[in-house]
Order: sequence, then C-alpha cells, then structure tokens
Amino acid sequence: DATKCGNLARFINHCCTPNCYAKVITIEAQKKIVIYSKQAIGVNEEITYDYKFPIEDTKIPCLCRTESCRGTLN
Repeated sequence: DATKCGNLARFINHCCTPNCYAKVITIEAQKKIVIYSKQAIGVNEEITYDYKFPIEDTKIPCLCRTESCRGTLN
C-alpha cells in the first residue's frame, strides 16, 4: 500500500477494461515496472491498468463498474 509513501504511480487504479498495461523490464540489472498506454488518454482522464492479482480464496471486490467487470481483483 503506497498511501503514505511511493511515487505518483500509487494513483493508478485497477480496471477490468484498462487504458494502460504494466510490463516488467530490466534496466542495468534492475527490474522496473513500466506503464504503457493502450490508447490516447485525455486530460483529466483516469489512468488504469489490470492489477492481475493472483487468485485467492478471499476475494477483493472490484469497483471499476465497467460493462465487462469481473467483480473481483483476484
């Protein structure tokens, strides 16, 4: 949870139909997470990606409210 620390990426929310995707890349032997846009993103438009949490027994509800929402983050 990056509520009290972290960078601006902490404001990127989950969505079942996101406008971005995350990819792990290696730069100088260090792994970095990079966020790529899937489409043009307008001013004041929320940036979202699919968190792709592992499947677990305890479900975390998804609140994205898109037409194809899976209902949970995991």
